[in-house]
Amino acid sequence: MSSSASIWLVIVAAFAAANLPFCNQRWLVVGPRAAAAKPLAARLGELVLCYFLVGALALLLERRAGQIAPQGWEFYAITAALFATLAFPGFVYRYLLRRRG
Repeated sequence: MSSSASIWLVIVAAFAAANLPFCNQRWLVVGPRAAAAKPLAARLGELVLCYFLVGALALLLERRAGQIAPQGWEFYAITAALFATLAFPGFVYRYLLRRRG
């Protein structure tokens, strides 16, 4: 896989994973359907888990491409902020859109 394709794969996976906790009622996507609406804390916990899963995917792709570059805390702070920004559409859909009916 080319470097450009790997980058786009990670970006698309991050966007999908960031919005996943807000777009379904299942626990960790595969668990049983929640009887009541999942609390925000559970959704944020799933968001953190998805962040680490996408990070693992990115690490795997970087390892396959060559040597892994060392990262400092700044890298993780920026990627966490980017992941939270990518989750904005799902958050708006779940909590800010007015439901009719």
